[in-house]
Amino acid sequence: MDHTNPHTSLNAILDEPLKGIRGTILTFKSDPFLNDASQCYDLFSDGLIVIQNGKILQVGNYRDVAQLYPALTDIDTYTDAVIMPGFIDCHVHYVQSPMIGSYGDTLLNWLNKYTFPTEAKFSNKEFAEEVASIFFKQILSQGTTTANVFATTFPVSVDAFFKESERYNTRMISGKVLQDRNIPEALRDKSAEESVVLSENLLKKWHRKGRQLYAVIPRFAPTSTPEQLQLAGELYHRYSADGVYLHTHLDEVQSEIDWVKELFPNQPNYTEVYNHFGLLGPRSVMAHCCIVKPEEWKVLSDNRCGVAHCPSSNLFLGDGEFKYWEAKSPHHPVKLGVGTDVGGGTNFSVPRQLGEAYKVAMLQSRSLGIIQSLYMATRGGAETLHLADKIGSIAPGYEADIAVLDLNATEFTEWRMRFAESIFDKLFVLMTLGPDNMNRATYVAGKKVFDRTRGTKFIHASQSPA
Repeated sequence: MDHTNPHTSLNAILDEPLKGIRGTILTFKSDPFLNDASQCYDLFSDGLIVIQNGKILQVGNYRDVAQLYPALTDIDTYTDAVIMPGFIDCHVHYVQSPMIGSYGDTLLNWLNKYTFPTEAKFSNKEFAEEVASIFFKQILSQGTTTANVFATTFPVSVDAFFKESERYNTRMISGKVLQDRNIPEALRDKSAEESVVLSENLLKKWHRKGRQLYAVIPRFAPTSTPEQLQLAGELYHRYSADGVYLHTHLDEVQSEIDWVKELFPNQPNYTEVYNHFGLLGPRSVMAHCCIVKPEEWKVLSDNRCGVAHCPSSNLFLGDGEFKYWEAKSPHHPVKLGVGTDVGGGTNFSVPRQLGEAYKVAMLQSRSLGIIQSLYMATRGGAETLHLADKIGSIAPGYEADIAVLDLNATEFTEWRMRFAESIFDKLFVLMTLGPDNMNRATYVAGKKVFDRTRGTKFIHASQSPA
């Protein structure tokens, strides 16, 4: 009698071949801001990752892992490189890609002169699709595999983004931006009610479709009426149990904070405006948070909110200087990740943002170490996005999103590395110099969607053999 389990047989038929990635592997397992940093990561000088069906089966020293998988023959081997979890961008505006690098004097003037006119173009489907295509090539070439992304007012801007994400099978978060006042008419929602209905329709269309996730996105408090903020909070809480996000800006610059105080005089601070309208919770992600009072940090911590540090943007626009030691105070710690904040940010690279974060800290006579920095870029970002059980680490059961940093990205960096001793010294040099081509390859759910040395650098997940 055949006792074979039919389900087991079917799974065996559907299983993809084993895939291996070999080289120096660095991954984080806990928060080095709050724990002994030396105990917060695993480093394998000659490691092996085994992947099947888009997930990691095993990781460890090559000699130990390879013998467990004698059938594994397809192995990508990287030398003079560090294999890490795919980078996580906790705050970025894909719709601002066409105006990155535009001259700015103040945040509000910059928005009016460059940002809003650019975003108004996204009512056009073809334009939105073109920008989405360019955006994904930029982030994947930099090793970013997950991002928390602002679209803009128009539903077509959301559709274009998620359709392109589906092609690469990336785990992305985005949503329609809600903005019904203090914004040019071309971008203004017709009404608070309609804007939230449109957002809910997009939520039902895209949330958990494949790896896509939806966020309710009021741009920031000044561009939403109290009615819209109230309805946004209700929408967020209606779907929060299903993993829907809330994404907005908070305490970026003093002029913005003063404006919020004028618009919401009954609330003691900016954070309490969001709290009042039910916009704070475990999947609420607040970008910037440069000028935050102690009582605001406590509210964010109590609500288990995430915070995105956007150093390049803050330096470029002359905003506040983020204080990581306040965000990670043991009295009220928040989950902390990094955001490129394009187009205020001046590049799409999360590692390059870490170099900027170091400078922001040094301006305040603080030092931000490489271990804490790389944690923010990977597992810290995953914790910020409430996804630390799926991405942000290289461990069994995790989704196989992986970046390969090239220690010899340029002739100069190859020479410079001769004078760096430990792997962390080398990574700090790479982060500080920030060569644009420092990422050698990017894997999304085990598929190599970007390879800098391949004839066709970008391949959609469905077309990629590995």
